[in-house]
Amino acid sequence: MESCPRSRWRGRRQLQEAPGRPGLRTPEWLRASLGGSRAARCIVGWRWRWRRLLRRGAERLSVCGAEAMAFWAGGSPSIVDYFPSEDFYRCGYCKNELGSRSNGMWAHSMTVQDYQDLIDRGWRRSGKYVYKPVMNQTCCPQYTIRCRPLQFQPSKSHKKVLKKMLKFLAKGEVPKGSCEDEPMDSTMDDAVVGDFALINKLDIQCDLKTLSDDVKESLESEGKNSKKEEPHELLQAQDSVGEKLGSGEPSHSVKVHTVPKPGKGADLSKPPCRKAKEIRKERKRLKRMQQNPAGELEGFQAQGHPPSLFPPKAKSNQPKSLEDLIFESLPENASHKLEVRLVPASFEDPEFKSSFSQSFSLYVKYQVAIHQDLPDECGKTEFTRFLCSSPLEAETPPNGPDCGYGSFHQQYWLDGKIIAVGVIDILPNCVSSVYLYYDPDYSFLSLGVYSALREIAFTRQLHEKTSQLSYYYMGFYIHSCPKMKYKGQYRPSDLLCPETYVWVPIEQCLPSLENSKYCRFNQDPEAVDEDRSTEPDRLQVFHKRAIMPYGVYKKQQKDPSEEAAVLQYASLVGQKCSERMLLFRN
Repeated sequence: MESCPRSRWRGRRQLQEAPGRPGLRTPEWLRASLGGSRAARCIVGWRWRWRRLLRRGAERLSVCGAEAMAFWAGGSPSIVDYFPSEDFYRCGYCKNELGSRSNGMWAHSMTVQDYQDLIDRGWRRSGKYVYKPVMNQTCCPQYTIRCRPLQFQPSKSHKKVLKKMLKFLAKGEVPKGSCEDEPMDSTMDDAVVGDFALINKLDIQCDLKTLSDDVKESLESEGKNSKKEEPHELLQAQDSVGEKLGSGEPSHSVKVHTVPKPGKGADLSKPPCRKAKEIRKERKRLKRMQQNPAGELEGFQAQGHPPSLFPPKAKSNQPKSLEDLIFESLPENASHKLEVRLVPASFEDPEFKSSFSQSFSLYVKYQVAIHQDLPDECGKTEFTRFLCSSPLEAETPPNGPDCGYGSFHQQYWLDGKIIAVGVIDILPNCVSSVYLYYDPDYSFLSLGVYSALREIAFTRQLHEKTSQLSYYYMGFYIHSCPKMKYKGQYRPSDLLCPETYVWVPIEQCLPSLENSKYCRFNQDPEAVDEDRSTEPDRLQVFHKRAIMPYGVYKKQQKDPSEEAAVLQYASLVGQKCSERMLLFRN
């Protein structure tokens, strides 16, 4: 099995993000946490200069579009450093040594709205690295998949997992045999698997950039008035229906049931086939009626069955909701207690900081047992970089969810001990699952499936307060990889068209994927990407302490490859993001 990419992300010179300071919030430790990277110091330092520059109304800022300026006025803009794909890398799915290809960018900071728009164009993050597969060239195309939680109904296998958890909590029952529902891989194994060489090079490039001395001096005088956001924490007991939290990934193979076509096994002149179970029930009913002509009901009552069971109540035919199954009441003397805590992925949060050691130990145990990583490959630096550091800026708008937007850890506490942690991003329109790691000793509980169902329920709960937040993003769906097809079982769900970036129901996509790995799901041949880059000169560039449109920046450049890279970036992020985000150029 492929090792987790976080444990392999290395370079001789790396951007150092000191444990306990991944968010780069205060200038006291800013230079120390960034090592010797002058470029990174400059970029992070720009955040502290931002409001001062807005107040100045400098001529350099006046060239920015009015729409972008209005958007930035609410806080710091997204700042990214783009790295186009140059080579192919080993694929973590089919093991092709030169099959995987993706474009990426290092996000020094990013607003939740920008990231929402990016994942709606096929991007995905791993730590602060945001990447997009080259869909028509990579060996295993990765399609963004989202579930529609408001219409979701758990399947029989989902109910089985939830009942298994309830039995364990209530009576301590441990199921016998293997766990068929347990995922083989966690979500983040979708991310940049095989792209280690690309990431190493990206890390080194970020570290080796040089900038002018005036920017360095400006950094030293800034940051004194930075504000710290108050941490937010949600605590939830298993028997409480107030909060519905979850994360992680299940593992099933998608099953597509097709109706037989005329001439290929189906005789349309005959009545449709009936299930054997229905036939048996009909035979029993007829037999009872023959034994007691007075009526089926009386005959059945004569056998000692209570009259109240017949006819069945109308409510008995109504399936239980997901919440009913998850939050079914437990006896007072229950064997175990499960609670789920939602904490911001920030060392400024006391709950996150106090549980860091236990969470990290669980991560190491998971990586060694499930992914066969060596213990020294699972250090605190790797753990912090991939699962604690996030480019997303926390936001708490009045019309948003109570917990706010940003990156979070959902900690599953069983009898006072963490047994699983789901890493998620809460965005304006969705909950995006990032990664799940759990205690292998509790694999019998199918924690991947269970946590995914909890996260779907959590999305539904957030929707009650924030109506536009109504989707659950599960990462990438890879039809050509059997172990990644399980995500298609969470219905209803949609796949993102890689050319027009519209969502198409997965049922309409599967026939095409059976014939070709790469598909355009939008059947309208004239449809185009509505947010395609039409005015690249309006793209915003951050260069030598100044923000300027690309139309001004390109007049200062003579390298033709620079123009090609910037235009490729614009086409991949779309017109809206290109005007809001700052593309850092040296």
